[in-house]
Amino acid sequence: MSMKKSNDLIIGCLCALGCETLYGLSFIFTKHVTMTTSPFALLGWRFLLAVIIMSICIAAGLMKVDLKNKPLKPLLFISFLTPCVYFVGEVIGVSHTTASETGVFLAFIPVASLIASTLILKKKPTGVQVTGILVALAGVLATVFAVGATSSFSVTGYTFLSIAMISYALYCVYVEKASDYSGAEITYAMAVVGAVFFISVALAEALCAGKTAELLSLPFRSRGFLSAVLYQGIGCSVIAFFLSNIAIARIGVNRTASFIGVATVVAVLSGALVLKERFTLWQTIGTVVIIAGVYIANIKIKSGKKQAVSNR
Repeated sequence: MSMKKSNDLIIGCLCALGCETLYGLSFIFTKHVTMTTSPFALLGWRFLLAVIIMSICIAAGLMKVDLKNKPLKPLLFISFLTPCVYFVGEVIGVSHTTASETGVFLAFIPVASLIASTLILKKKPTGVQVTGILVALAGVLATVFAVGATSSFSVTGYTFLSIAMISYALYCVYVEKASDYSGAEITYAMAVVGAVFFISVALAEALCAGKTAELLSLPFRSRGFLSAVLYQGIGCSVIAFFLSNIAIARIGVNRTASFIGVATVVAVLSGALVLKERFTLWQTIGTVVIIAGVYIANIKIKSGKKQAVSNR
């Protein structure tokens, strides 16, 4: 393996790990907030803050975004898939199903990403990649069902969770295809489109309920909401999206997707350590299996690539 490919593998894996860790920790900040506040209000404020922070960084020269002479349609399409379609599907899906059902559907994102990569990018996954992703999937399912496998049998919920799963898989594929743009440019476009979309939805929702003033004052009168917005806006919409885009560019869709189970591990551990939630033996086993699956899908692939290069 060349030095560049080796560096790409290391950087890509670290970025994917960091991204999923940030997503997993978001559970602490959002669990109680969304029980009393509209998810779209949180999303609207989250992406607005992300745009403000990134715009300041661009103006200060800390980030470089130059879209001159570059087509905007691919960026808009990526941003439409995630965050717009994905979060709408997730929010509505979650509201119509149980936590365990949501976990099961979203656990299949790596498999959906693998299929999308094969069909659209014509990248046939290796046997080791498939094995690693399936092992991680098994770990996620074990962790989810350890919490309690209840069913709602909601057609609406299942439909929207499927939409979320498919949109995220397509987002991963089209980010890898978007080689004309830097990670910063893709992340900024996602933040801007997300802000416009979710602010519009939140305002429409508030106007219908006669709660516009409440929406505009939320971060200033609720410390919990402000904390969630700060973490989601900076940690998830800026840093995590940026890390995700770098990871996909460096190591591809399939390997990046294999890390998605890490968010489940972090969410479960943070719930047990910070929120004092129950942590069972099955959750422990599931956590170990997820980590094993990520290891198989990435470390073993590295050895396989070495062998492939040496045979050329």
